[in-house]
Amino acid sequence: YQLLLSLVADGPADVAREAARSMINTDVPESVREAAQEVLDRLDRLGKPVDIEFTSTDGRKIDLAGMKGKVVLIDFWATWCGPCIVELPNVKAAYEKLHPQGFEILGISFDQKKEALETFVEKEKMPWPQYFDGKGWENDLGQRFGITSIPAMWLVDKMGNLRDLSAREGLEEKVVKLLAEADAPAAK
Repeated sequence: YQLLLSLVADGPADVAREAARSMINTDVPESVREAAQEVLDRLDRLGKPVDIEFTSTDGRKIDLAGMKGKVVLIDFWATWCGPCIVELPNVKAAYEKLHPQGFEILGISFDQKKEALETFVEKEKMPWPQYFDGKGWENDLGQRFGITSIPAMWLVDKMGNLRDLSAREGLEEKVVKLLAEADAPAAK
């Protein structure tokens, strides 16, 4: 059940929602029901604002609410995560191509050693801000948003609403589509 749930959780929202509801309403272990509920909770965030504020490793004050008018990738990752590292060239390419048009990235690091993170970010020339609390899988933002596997890539639209919980596949195309949408209304 856990494997099935983890496979569908990163797929289309309607399929993941149906599978999670089915597991909740079936005679499965409590841990599976809890994991299925976490998937539903994550899916319920779609279309709603994401509240993230932090001071990045380089000292920048980050408030996602203040980034309206931009398309933002929230990248939950770690330097020790093989699939995260494999995905990095795609993320960097999308950033380099689309940043001038209003694409931003917020890195949410699951690393436990700040020096390792900072060294990696510098070596890989990753200019976007990084959240770090040194708690690994107990990362405050990861816990708050129910992140159970990385890389997890979320896309937030120009209005500040969560639009995609699995942005890895077709990242550039998804960002282009969101950038083409009407701009967020001017702040009052």
